[in-house]
Amino acid sequence: MGDPKFARSKTQTPTHPWKQARIDEEHALKEKYGLKKIGGMKEIWREKSALRRHRNQAMKLIGRVDTTEGHFAREKNDMIDSLCRKGLLVEGASLDDVLQINVEHMLSRRLQSVVYYRGLAPSMRAARNMIVHGHISIGEQRMTVPGYHIKKEEEEMLNYSSNSVYNDPNHPFRVEMEKLRLTMVSDEEPEEVGAPKAATEDFVEQIKKDAEEAPKIEETIPKEEK
Repeated sequence: MGDPKFARSKTQTPTHPWKQARIDEEHALKEKYGLKKIGGMKEIWREKSALRRHRNQAMKLIGRVDTTEGHFAREKNDMIDSLCRKGLLVEGASLDDVLQINVEHMLSRRLQSVVYYRGLAPSMRAARNMIVHGHISIGEQRMTVPGYHIKKEEEEMLNYSSNSVYNDPNHPFRVEMEKLRLTMVSDEEPEEVGAPKAATEDFVEQIKKDAEEAPKIEETIPKEEK
């Protein structure tokens, strides 16, 4: 049963650790979404576990004889509304649409991915670096967790932190990002609309260097505001 003081992990690991097809697929996802170079597989497994829970709940409700009224109707509506708020479904979706969600949809809703898609960073790796160093906020809340699942209503509040060096529109980084936006490819895939054209490696490395050399944001906050 376990000690109640220690929560059990909700992440399920692969049933077989050495399947080459799965390993190749996960390595491709790790590179595409800029996950941790060491431990990035666990981030994918976490998203797969969450996706598995959504699918199991949907299949349980689909298997019911009648979900048009009573407790099951409310559970179905709550589930669909929740997934719509998370950006995984669109308004008017059904339970069958839940089964069409895949792991890439889950990964694309991470804060790291949305920061890149909205043009706040030149690459997935740079987006992760900026979040970890405290340069991204949602409203007044500074975010430092790249794997946070951002809700649809929070997307409009996503911006650079108020005390970040990148909050200055005249900063060389912001000027370069504006140039990248103007050179976006017109035939991008629908899920990548808003993402800037791939930046050069030198530009990304410069962003990482700036983030590391910038003074820690916590040091700029007066003690009475902490």
